[in-house]
Amino acid sequence: MRIARLLRGAALTAGLSGALALGLATERASAQEHQLRLSHFLPPVHGIHTDFLQPWAEELAACSGGQVAVEIFPGGTQLGNVAKQQEQVLAGVVDIAHGLHGLPRGRFPRTSVIDLPFLTESADAASRTLWALLPDYLAEEYQGLKVLALHAHNGGLIHTRGTRVATMDDMRGLRIRTPSPAISMMLESLGAIPQGMPPGQVYENLEKGVIDGTVFPWDPVRSFRLAEVLDHHLDARAYTVSFFFVMNQRSYDRLPAEVQACIDETSGEALVARFGEWWDAWDAPGLAAATEKGNAVAVLSDAERDRWRAALEPMIEAYLDALEEQGVDNAREIYAKAQEYVARFEAN
Repeated sequence: MRIARLLRGAALTAGLSGALALGLATERASAQEHQLRLSHFLPPVHGIHTDFLQPWAEELAACSGGQVAVEIFPGGTQLGNVAKQQEQVLAGVVDIAHGLHGLPRGRFPRTSVIDLPFLTESADAASRTLWALLPDYLAEEYQGLKVLALHAHNGGLIHTRGTRVATMDDMRGLRIRTPSPAISMMLESLGAIPQGMPPGQVYENLEKGVIDGTVFPWDPVRSFRLAEVLDHHLDARAYTVSFFFVMNQRSYDRLPAEVQACIDETSGEALVARFGEWWDAWDAPGLAAATEKGNAVAVLSDAERDRWRAALEPMIEAYLDALEEQGVDNAREIYAKAQEYVARFEAN
């Protein structure tokens, strides 16, 4: 009799536990009623994933009281192709994307002005300048998208395998991977042969001798393990490359007002202001990886920098001419305004 009572009690407890678990699962499913897909092209060890995108998704979930869950697809996944970030988010294949403006080429001609050589050296000034330019000068390039942030990396270096680069003469004939049309023109003007390719292919092509070097800030030297296949690094700080963090406008408009408010709160100017500090932190391990391997690190001398600046002035004019021919009638106005903003933010 006692055993029977115990069995009946156990059955009742199991039933109550099952009902409670089902209720909690239903409550969680109900709470996370908005599932968003976010894609980017970088490996999940990169700071953009670990320090920016993943915490941003968690912050959005917390702000919305658990109404939103963000699934992230990094580089190497089916949605992580660097050349497809813009088209995926425009088509609604993903709701949010972080991508590189220069790939595929020609889609963001106005925004590409930030890539021009010697315009800026810091991620902070470059990112704040992009955000300041957006309302009046860049917005038409983001139709169908809600811009959550625009940003750029710290002044980039020239990294090479087998050849030391310290002067413009050393650049002659080197096959250098390039991320954007502006950087391609810069490399050509310095005597190099630009080679377009996604960041994830640089390691293999360096190892095989297909290219002699690449332009990057310090951070990919660690995140893409490039210290293993590089020997020399020239801290030229001659250029930057920019990125977008955008959301499909229809996806945003479908969300309830309180969730939209959370997205607005976790993005925009306050988010843009964090990239300077972030990029300094992301660059440090790259420099450390190169140093630990014993790679040679040089800094472009002031005299050589002046020489590069003079050599690149016609290239900058030619690039602005090309933008005007493409229909960006106010290309020079955008460039002048970018110079003004950079000077202001770097002074601060």
